Amino acid sequence: MTQTSGTADLIATADRVLSALAGPGSHLRDDQETAVRALAEPGSRVLVVQATGWGKSAVYWVATAWSRERGGGPTLVVSPLLSLMRDQVVAAGRAGLRAATLNSSNISDWSAIEDALRDDDLDVLLVSPERLANPGFGRRVLESLAGRLGLLVVDEAHAVSDWGHDFRPDYRRVADVLQRLNPQTPVLATTATANARVTEDLSRQLGESTTVLRGPLARSSLQLTVLPRMDPLARFAWVVEHLPRLPGSGIVYTLTVADAERLAEAIRARHGDAPGLAVAAYTGQLDAAERERLEDALRANEVKALIATSALGMGYDKPDLGFVVHVGAPPSPVSYYQQVGRAGRAIDHAAVVLLPSAGDDGVWEYFATATIPRQDHIEKLLTTLGQHEEPVSVPALEAETGLRRTRVELMLKQLAVDGAVERTHEGWIATGTPWTYDQEHYDGVLAVRRREADIMRRYVDGGSCLMQLLQESLDDPDAAPCGRCSVCLGRLPEPLQAQASDEVIAGVRGVLRGQTHLLEPRKMWPGGAFGARGRIPAHLATDPGRVIVHADAPEWRDVTRGVLAQDAEPPQDLLDAAVRVLAGWKDDWSQRPDVAVSLPAAGLTDVTAGVAQHLAEVGRLSYAAWPPIQSVDADLPSPDEAAAWRAVLDASSLADEVSGRCVLLVVDASSSGWVVTVAGAALREAGAARVLPLLVHRRI
Repeated sequence: MTQTSGTADLIATADRVLSALAGPGSHLRDDQETAVRALAEPGSRVLVVQATGWGKSAVYWVATAWSRERGGGPTLVVSPLLSLMRDQVVAAGRAGLRAATLNSSNISDWSAIEDALRDDDLDVLLVSPERLANPGFGRRVLESLAGRLGLLVVDEAHAVSDWGHDFRPDYRRVADVLQRLNPQTPVLATTATANARVTEDLSRQLGESTTVLRGPLARSSLQLTVLPRMDPLARFAWVVEHLPRLPGSGIVYTLTVADAERLAEAIRARHGDAPGLAVAAYTGQLDAAERERLEDALRANEVKALIATSALGMGYDKPDLGFVVHVGAPPSPVSYYQQVGRAGRAIDHAAVVLLPSAGDDGVWEYFATATIPRQDHIEKLLTTLGQHEEPVSVPALEAETGLRRTRVELMLKQLAVDGAVERTHEGWIATGTPWTYDQEHYDGVLAVRRREADIMRRYVDGGSCLMQLLQESLDDPDAAPCGRCSVCLGRLPEPLQAQASDEVIAGVRGVLRGQTHLLEPRKMWPGGAFGARGRIPAHLATDPGRVIVHADAPEWRDVTRGVLAQDAEPPQDLLDAAVRVLAGWKDDWSQRPDVAVSLPAAGLTDVTAGVAQHLAEVGRLSYAAWPPIQSVDADLPSPDEAAAWRAVLDASSLADEVSGRCVLLVVDASSSGWVVTVAGAALREAGAARVLPLLVHRRI
């Protein structure tokens, strides 16, 4: 093929950039070259759907270098995670590009970075989708880029589509950016996890003339394995026992934050300081600096594994990651493929293991519905906003509507995408733009998510090649049996075993039952139906409390499914655990309890009385039972639930038992904790000097 001078220059630029990124002699593959050539055309739209490790980022670094060499403006990259942005800044630097990121962890650098952007001293700016929704960012940065942006890159673009597995409302702000762009600005969207429906949606959003480059998604380095179903505690024990046998270092995914923390503790208790077996829990609840430290520790093989939620997923780059283990299956084959794609990017073999459980179905249903707003909730939120002429903060909206803060934040983002509300520096305001709840659309999204859960059930059941099933779920036309997964082999690969030993299971149970679970006291009244708002006064507040059984607690599965579900006399191991909790708590007491009061808020009278009476006997306390109460709907919004408890919890008849004394308040079960707060205030009003709450079961 005869090359024009421009084509030769483009290839020379590509070779220079790729040699810096991947080593001398590196060249663009055919599809990579096709994408780069397309992006060299003004106004082009390109969607790249390729397997993890294919080299999608190389496309936009080459395209950026080519554009900048010819006087083009800077590139704006929208990325979902801090870890991904940090890796990309480093990669851009290797490619000879000046790159920076604006995110919540480097606020002190924003001014200098924005100055460099305005002065055209920056080649690449990386931002999160949440940053696009910030009004100050929009005013300062996007407006300064208007008309001179050289390239827009949307990484992990499946999140733009609400048909994608990781729909994030803020990502839809990309559409706003597209509208502000000079029509001549090329746009590149990349993802490894888009099925046909997501691909079609993304193409529609980008434009009718979008070039779609889709390649085969099979990963020859991954050996996929599904183990037989086991109970949650046995899954923990399997990881504890098998961790030393897994190759290199890797990631162990759990479905919840609580499980990540429990499993990390169980591993540390078993292996201690054994060389090469250090682990740490990695969740979205960690601050940015700690997450970065842990990511670097795994990258440097300073830890054997991070025990992580999905917070460690898209974009994390460790080419030699040796294994990915899932303690519980994700709800979607798309999200599962994305997570296992972290492994085996630059090595010939990586172990990918799924430990399923019958209880995963309930988690899948939660994830299927969690981001779908209820019509009555959205209408309540819009009505509340409409009653204010001034902007309203999220905490104020939480108090006035009685909806949980996370729900309020999600709904505001969804409404903002549709233009019904707007965020200002002072808070949120209603725009007056008509908004209609699209029931048909949300029903369709829910149906798709449930079909994806059905695919994961087929994956767990192992009726066909595991890699082929993942490829088919992503509409890969090249799907075929891999010949190396546990289904194709007809056995588990060495050295993996189907079950953990009874000895390890017992050890994990003991470790987890010995963990301390704090019950932080609420500090603010909820307002709304409760009436009172603002800080709870000191003379009505409880002390920090403790929880015996936390959430789904695999170490207490027999108890939660037995006495804590049906009410019965508490077993000895639960009574012993209650004593252990008090023994480990006593150093934090400002005053030793004098009386134990039982409150069966969830109707578990025998459980509550049994635990309270046992603690009273062991601790030489007096004992009193709360007078009979009516039950309260625990699913009520916060102010309504708190108000309902205040209406039925009267401690005046306990005044003689509690006046001037420190009360150990034993409550059977609660999810919100409002019953503990309201009951504690009632006891303080009746004269209690202090209240130490002990919650038998913190439900979720």
